[in-house]
Amino acid sequence: MDIVELIDGEDFRQRLESLGVHVPPEAGPETCARLAANRHRANGVDGLDAAVREWLQKTDILLPSVRLAIERHLLPALEAKA
Repeated sequence: MDIVELIDGEDFRQRLESLGVHVPPEAGPETCARLAANRHRANGVDGLDAAVREWLQKTDILLPSVRLAIERHLLPALEAKA
C-alpha cells in the first residue's frame, strides 16, 4: 500500500514562508493565501506563480481547504499582476 503525503495547511504555510511571505505560525490556509496575495500585489513574490502552478497540478493530494484558499486569493492576485 502506498502512503501519500497530503499537502496540508502547514505545508502550504511553510512553502509560502520559504518564498519570503511572513505568515504567523497559527495561520490557516485562508489567512496564508490572503497574506501572500496582498504581499504579491504590493511587491511581488518571486516564485509564487510557479508554486501555485505546482500546487494546482497536485490537486489529488492538495487538501480542499488549501485548494480553495489558492483559488480565492492567489489566482486572482496572480492574474491581476499578469
